Amino acid sequence: MEETNTAQAGANETQGTEVKTISQDELNKIVQGRVAKEKAKYEGFEELKEKAAKFDEQAEAFNTELQKATEKAEKLEAELKSLKKAEAVNAIRTKVAEETKVPASLLTGNTEEECKAQAKAILEFANANGYPEVNDGGEARTTANHSTADQFADWMEKQLT
Repeated sequence: MEETNTAQAGANETQGTEVKTISQDELNKIVQGRVAKEKAKYEGFEELKEKAAKFDEQAEAFNTELQKATEKAEKLEAELKSLKKAEAVNAIRTKVAEETKVPASLLTGNTEEECKAQAKAILEFANANGYPEVNDGGEARTTANHSTADQFADWMEKQLT
């Protein structure tokens, strides 16, 4: 019984799959058709590849230009910041100079407190020394009627007596 079942199973298998033989020409046509389908999938690939390369070049050039523009902007921002700081310091020095009557060119501080301290020190120095003493009382000794030689002679005479 077992042999019969096995024989029937083998017969059913051979009946379900029919073996078909094909010629070499038919096989070549089938292969060519499949190759043509695959080629059609990648048609225009080289053109797209070239476009992608050009795009990459343009993107790189843009990035380089963008980098240059960014560096230039950063440089200009730093310069602007420096100029604004210098303007603020100049305004502080001018304000302190007006308040203290010390020339702004003598002040070198960067803050109002520093400038006021410098101005105070300059004023103390100027007032401490004062003006030099004048021996003759500060009066002019020239007269329109006397020559310089006469004036010198008068002076010499006063010195020797």
